[in-house]
Amino acid sequence: MNRDKFRHFRLRLLIFLTVLGPGIITASVDNDPGGIYTYSIAGARFGYTLLWTLIPITLALIVVEEMAARMGVVTGKGLADLIREEYGFRTTFIIMIGLAVANLGTTIAEFAGLASGMSVLGVSRFLAVPVGALIVWGLVVKGSYRIVEKVFLVACLVYIAYPISCFLARPDWSQALISTVKPSFHFHSSYVYLILAVVGTTIAPWQQFYLQSAVVEKGTKLRDYVFSRWDVIAGCVVTGVVAFFIIVACGATIYASGHRQIRDAADAALALRPLAGHAASALFAFGLCNAALLSACILPLSTAFCVCQGLGLESGVNKRMHEAPAFYWLFTGLVFLGALAVMVLSEAKQIPIIVLSQAANGILLPFVLIFMLRLSNREDLMGRYRNTRLFNAVAWITCVVMIGLTLLMAVSALFPGRIPT
Repeated sequence: MNRDKFRHFRLRLLIFLTVLGPGIITASVDNDPGGIYTYSIAGARFGYTLLWTLIPITLALIVVEEMAARMGVVTGKGLADLIREEYGFRTTFIIMIGLAVANLGTTIAEFAGLASGMSVLGVSRFLAVPVGALIVWGLVVKGSYRIVEKVFLVACLVYIAYPISCFLARPDWSQALISTVKPSFHFHSSYVYLILAVVGTTIAPWQQFYLQSAVVEKGTKLRDYVFSRWDVIAGCVVTGVVAFFIIVACGATIYASGHRQIRDAADAALALRPLAGHAASALFAFGLCNAALLSACILPLSTAFCVCQGLGLESGVNKRMHEAPAFYWLFTGLVFLGALAVMVLSEAKQIPIIVLSQAANGILLPFVLIFMLRLSNREDLMGRYRNTRLFNAVAWITCVVMIGLTLLMAVSALFPGRIPT
């Protein structure tokens, strides 16, 4: 009997490992250079007091990404495909334009993060950025989906750099854990703004398009959906845990030192050096570079997936260049433009593009979330896998809160003087 149970467990574990990938990768890219900077500044300015936000944020991420994965498994179609089929080409085209603009700006931010992180390690951006872009392009264009996914999963493992750098910072663990489970609130404009920033960096439109497309590309079967759900949950939890360690590391060092101003994530890495040692600083910077490269792969890839699906064109990493030319040329163009902008534009000139992308994400997110909720409730589309009443209640509350907070972030990005930072 015990042997049968072991065999059953081993079989289920093997199936889970086969399905594993899209959920963990999509959630991990949440911790891109922008996310790392947001968590770093949360710890640097307010110590451990914002840790409590990670619990509701992680739950919100699980709710939204589970819907995307479920629709991909049940329908066998990407989100852009479904929107085009159900709401028409014109609606889809407008969303695709908005997504392309937002993702181009975010791709520039990812390569800027790579340049910033490599500068801490003593490497010039004029070497780091073109080499990074070539690695990103070669991996996706020359590799199969299976190879690309394995490389992405290995890149996700590199986030272990943040827990290690956090332990090297020797934080007050009891205080950190208490702050995680005990909500606190300060009626200060900067505190409110950082709550918005921490929440706003969690859910972006590209994530839902990429996750659903990746589930379809992987070929996950309906009978294995329970494992796909656990893949999503595991990815979201790991993302929250990494964010926890980043906030704690900066809270234990930069906040405790009294010098709490940092301009970007690389500044956080540099600030750790005299406070937690060279090893902690180098690991923080290495994690930043890894996050930048992973995100620089995923953002153009998600754009190519959703635009081609939305326009009814061939797409997929498993296809060759001649089989899906629009898919690969769009991916190549985004990588090239993102890298070129970081190499030729000063930081001051990059900022308006990145700000525009934040605003575009804020405008686009409400439409994407509403489309997802409407589609996932269609009985003719989802059958018995449509949302339950309880899930709908949780999902709608999550979506309304996310929409409101993200729109506030978009307004603050367009009119930065209105909300102090």
